[in-house]
Amino acid sequence: MRRREFISLLGGATAAWPFPASAQQQPATMPVIGFLHPTSPDANADRLRAFRQGLRETGHVEGENVAIEYRWADGEFARLPELAADLVRRRVAVIAAIGPPAALAAKAASQTIPIVFAVPEDPVKLDLVASLARPGGNATGINFFQAEVTAKRLGLLRELVPAVARVAVLVNPANIASSAARRDLELAARTLDVQIQFYDARTNREIDAAYAA
Repeated sequence: MRRREFISLLGGATAAWPFPASAQQQPATMPVIGFLHPTSPDANADRLRAFRQGLRETGHVEGENVAIEYRWADGEFARLPELAADLVRRRVAVIAAIGPPAALAAKAASQTIPIVFAVPEDPVKLDLVASLARPGGNATGINFFQAEVTAKRLGLLRELVPAVARVAVLVNPANIASSAARRDLELAARTLDVQIQFYDARTNREIDAAYAA
């Protein structure tokens, strides 16, 4: 993820959208950022530090001139729509949505609150924006091309281990990005004459079961 681009978009949206603060006891002039993430804070400690540091670099210091309302789905993607709706009810100034499920949940929850997303594939294909040149609507953000390089990773694996014949791939079917990754891998596997076996896993228990299989 290109942190500076993401934070610059977020900082600009915060400054340009003077919504009142949330129901918590924040100064009336302090904008509130809604932070929506599909996993957990424990798994994203380093990224959270980078997020806050990026905000500081644009003059936004948590607790001093900006507040942040965090919403974590803890891997339960089905909770994202309600978490996004809660941020809308709190009238946050902008929503930072990480990953396609969070971004889509935020967009479905509001057509007016600015949304800054970070997604691993084309946001046009995800229907987050109308086009890259003219996003339109209330959502903008960055694409860090994870889906586009999925097939290249398989090719690199084949170069590293030429004799590889079968490759196991762990995917979360609740993540909309996984469908594109699955398609690209299947196409690359046929070209490389490699057998792909997918394992669906939404929870820690299913991940353990997939590794055991």
